[in-house]
This record gives sequence, structure tokens and C-alpha cells, in this order.
Amino acid sequence: MSSEVNEWYKGRKVFVTGALGLMGKVLIEKLLYSVPDIGCVYALVRSKRGKTPETRIEDMWKLPLFQRIREEKPHVMKKLIPVTGDIMYDELGIDKTQLNELYNEVSIVFHFAASLRLEAPLKEGLEMNTKGTMRVLDMAKKMNKLVSFIHLSTAFCYPDYERMAEKVFDPPADPHEVLRAAGWLSDKQLEILAPSIYQKHPNSYTYSKRLAEALVRESYPQLPAVVVRPSIVTPSYKEPTPGWVDNLNGPIGLMVGAGKGVIRSMHCYGHYHAEVIPVDIAINSIIVIAYKTGKDTQRQSEIPVYNLTTGDDRNTTWKQVLDIGKATVRKFPFEGPLWYPDGNIRHNKFIHSLCVFFYHIVPAYFIDFLLFLFRQRRFMVRIQNRISVGLEVLQYFTTREWWFDTNNFKSLVGILNPVDKELFPMDLTIIEDEPYIESCMIGGKLYCLKEKMENLPRARLHNKILYVLDRLVSIFFYLLLLSWIVSYFEPARVLLSFGGPIVRYMPLVGKAVFKDEL
Repeated sequence: MSSEVNEWYKGRKVFVTGALGLMGKVLIEKLLYSVPDIGCVYALVRSKRGKTPETRIEDMWKLPLFQRIREEKPHVMKKLIPVTGDIMYDELGIDKTQLNELYNEVSIVFHFAASLRLEAPLKEGLEMNTKGTMRVLDMAKKMNKLVSFIHLSTAFCYPDYERMAEKVFDPPADPHEVLRAAGWLSDKQLEILAPSIYQKHPNSYTYSKRLAEALVRESYPQLPAVVVRPSIVTPSYKEPTPGWVDNLNGPIGLMVGAGKGVIRSMHCYGHYHAEVIPVDIAINSIIVIAYKTGKDTQRQSEIPVYNLTTGDDRNTTWKQVLDIGKATVRKFPFEGPLWYPDGNIRHNKFIHSLCVFFYHIVPAYFIDFLLFLFRQRRFMVRIQNRISVGLEVLQYFTTREWWFDTNNFKSLVGILNPVDKELFPMDLTIIEDEPYIESCMIGGKLYCLKEKMENLPRARLHNKILYVLDRLVSIFFYLLLLSWIVSYFEPARVLLSFGGPIVRYMPLVGKAVFKDEL
């Protein structure tokens, strides 16, 4: 028995936007490795930081992500063709000759390009996520051989629904009118109006992605389009290597920040379920969705939607993720942490704010003050300000329970033969929490921070020293706080005076309690 998915992709040419993002790179690797008969993959890449698209592709090949291709199937690397362009321009800014080639050759489009900055200004979100999608749709309508158009959305773009069905709902405003208004309003004017424009949306990301879904729906059934909504995308489960990740977005960034001792508190409801999906599981599903879309001879009355989430099968909570993450970071500590990694999640917003002040802000100013004295470059206050903005944005998603229908997603496995089920696993229920979270933490250590496992003994020693220092500082802080309470609150002093010798010889507190005897 052979792979029916590979047979369907055989000779077909694919166009990918957002090719150098996390999901874009994993998609390219999986297609080239597991679908070796594919015609070619056109990757939309823009110049960045003085590097040409060709140079960025060359740098990409050197990543550990592509190790198995370099070692086992180096010949498929020639099937990746860089296309210079940017979704910020009409016709994506692609050269006319190459544009005509795409119009005549491409049969599958994976539209992944987007701005993932949750705190981005509204105009940036609209330009990238909404108008960028419109430009890609306009281009797709001119592709003569198109059989499948995959639009990557997000599972969190409908905050006004308690349960998200696998369908596209009406947007809060006409996307064309919003884009028209954004075109003549200044950035400052748009930011002033943003809260009223967002309505129930927490940020520009979810709002602009929801408008983009509406545009994709408008293009159906003229285009063989589908909307795919992954939940929070996390490091790989198995392929091409466990724990692969190349950015600090989402939970992995929080874990690394906590492991470095920079993040000590987060506003989160620990009993709520963690709605995440490993990047390789999401990519396997997307490849199969494109295959299914292209094979379907009759189109549905409504545009197909796939919620790539755990749905009702989940049982892992944010507290479990935190506890496993803490245990892992003590087993595999990061190098050079600023403080002992002992952060926590807090339900109460006021308590969280107090902890942020004492554990984030005060230490940051203290460290910058020391750097100022030693005439070194100050950076901690700036970092903590960025962390504060990030935490403020993320807490919207960690203080809400999210529910999703997943019937379409779950039905995908039923269309695969045994070979393809092995090639493209999509079962989220088989993932064991502890080994997976451990691989995520190690992945962040290896691939994001570029740390080496052979340095673990030194990192563990550093961690133990910080543990002792953390406990000493904590004891001093609470003794100081208690002595202050005793000094200004007489009932507390009287109560502690019954402690006798134990209280008498406590540093700071003893003198405050028995000051009349001195």
C-alpha cells in the first residue's frame, strides 16, 4: 500500500506565504520530506535586515529543522523556489515573469503570512492580516490550476462566542469599509478609535484575523477555499525532532522567561484548560485538509472550516503545565538566569499586580541602577516594560475558558489509509503531558537560546546558588515586612510578645516587638 496523499500531491506545485515563519518552515520541511513527489514549493520571502530572499533561504537550510532532509534527501532541496515579494504590496510585489509562472503553474496555496504581534497597532494588523489576505485572494483568483486554497486563521478570533463552531460567522463590521476608513485615517486617529472598533475583541490580531475570514468567505465558492483555525501553536511533538521551535511566542516564551527568573507572576486561572496544539500536528492536518479539499468534487454550500484544537477531549490545565514546567526547568535549568525560577500564576488581579511591582519592577530598577553605577548599558527596565505589555495581552487568553467544535478536524483521519495515518498523525489525545512539556522546554533551550546540554552541570550549580540566595532574600523581606507591621500596629506587637525567646532573637522583628525593654 502506498501513500494516497503523496500520489495526489505528485507533480503539483505549491505556493506558500509566510514561508519563513514557524509554521511555514515546518510545512516546507514536511512537504519536501514526506511528500517527495511534489512538483515544487514556491516560497514567498521578502528581504529583511539587509539579507536577500535567497540568502534567507540558504540560512534556513542550515537550521536543525532540516537536518533529516540534509542527511537523507538532500536532492529535494532544489524543489524549494524562493519568490521575492511581500503581502504588503499589490500582486505581492512579485516580478511579472515569476507572477505569470505562478498563475499558470500553482495548484495549491497555503496562506500563512500574518502579523502575530498581539499588541500591534490596529493599522498594522489590518494592513498585514486583512488587506494582505485580500491581496493573496486576488492573486489566487487568477491561478488557472488552483484546486485548494488554505487560509490560516486563529481559533481565538471570535471572543464573543462561548463555543466556536466550525463555520465563519458574520464580522463585527464590513471589512471593505474598515479597510477604506483605515486608508484615510492617520495612525493616531485610528488608535483613538480602536477600542470602539474592536468591540469585544481584545486586540488588533483577533480583530483583523476575523475580518480576513470574512474576505475568504466572500471568495467562496469561486475559490476552493477553506479556513483553518489552530489554537495556540506550541513546539513540535515528534517531527522533525521533538521540541522544535524557533521563536518565543506564546507559552514557550512564558516558560523561558520564567526559567530565566525574569517572569515571576502571571494572571491566569490555573484550573482552566490549556488549549494548545503542537506545530507538527497542525501542519499534518493542514496538508491533509488541502488534499481533501482538492479531492472533493462537490463544494459545500458554506465554506469549510477546521478548528485545530483539542475540543472536548482536553484535560490538561494551565496549572499542570506550570507545575511540569517548573520541575523541568529545575532538571534542565537555563544558563545565566537573573534569579531563581520560582514564578507562579495568580487568579487575583490585584495580588498579581502587587507581585509584578515587587518581583518585576523593583528588581528591574535596582539592576539598572547598579548598571548605571558601573557605567554599563541599562536594559532591565526596558525588558520588563515589554514583558508587562506582553503579559497584559496574553492574560485575556489565560483567564477565559475556550470551547470548540472539532467534528471536521476529527473526521480527517477517516479519509486516510494506514500508510498516510502513519505519515500524517493528527491524534492529540496520545500526547503525554510531562514528556511533551519537557521536550518543549529543552527545545526552547537548544533552538531559541542556543544553549548546549553539556553546560548543564554549571547551570545546575548556578541554580542551586540562586535558590539559597532567593530563600535568604525572601526571609529578609518577610522579616522586614513583619517588623514594619509590628512597629505601626500595636495588637500585632502584643500578640508576638507572647512568642518569648523565639521572637526575641528573630532579626529585625525581635527589636521591634521588645523595643520597650531595650
